[in-house]
Amino acid sequence: MFWQDVIELKSFYASRIGQIACRVVRRHIARLWPEGGNDTIIGIGFATPYLRQLSGTPALTAAVMPGAQGVIHWPGAKKPNLSLLADEAELPFPDNSVDKVLLAHVLEHTDMPDPLMEEIWRVLTPGGKLLVVVPNRRSVWAQMENTPFGHGRPFSMSQLRRLLEDNRFTATASATVLYIPPTNFRFIQRWWDLFERIGSCLGSFGGALIMEAEKQIYAVKPAGKLARKRRVSYVPSAQPAMRT
Repeated sequence: MFWQDVIELKSFYASRIGQIACRVVRRHIARLWPEGGNDTIIGIGFATPYLRQLSGTPALTAAVMPGAQGVIHWPGAKKPNLSLLADEAELPFPDNSVDKVLLAHVLEHTDMPDPLMEEIWRVLTPGGKLLVVVPNRRSVWAQMENTPFGHGRPFSMSQLRRLLEDNRFTATASATVLYIPPTNFRFIQRWWDLFERIGSCLGSFGGALIMEAEKQIYAVKPAGKLARKRRVSYVPSAQPAMRT
């Protein structure tokens, strides 16, 4: 599966339409996770635009960027680096050590969705929370390649829910967002909040799906999935940008 380059992702979120998309998704994340407290939070994929609002007081907030995507220094050049390069199916964290995981710009690209879900389940604490942001199959955004939501494999809400449930997660909340067209026309971008309010009342055609799920403790693992020997390995980011 083709992965978008980390520089391209960073460039999109620096653009005006990218900032609008980030604002919309952040608003829904804030409703589900209003504050970090002392939670250990990690982002997987390119989750840094959304992690920023969660990095106030948690015990640890880290950004795991897959090797096929590349890695950049985060949260900033003058701050200690909290990003690392790692295989998305071999996370460098102990069992039951993470309270919350934010998944963005990874599930639609990875060829290993089940191993990825297994790793997230492993590192989450009992009752830990997973928040997934993926492109919506039914949206205009999924058809346009000028944004990250037009790349990779988009999902329907039922497909996303099934993937989570098949991997021992229970979906607890969901939302469809990004009803503004993915355009660079300023007069349309100016009304982004109106598009969101009207779109949320009319249907489920927004550009992104957001789903929160909880780690099940006593679920039975589906037959046919064999346990894998885990090899932990990671490379901290030492440069402003690094490509594999």
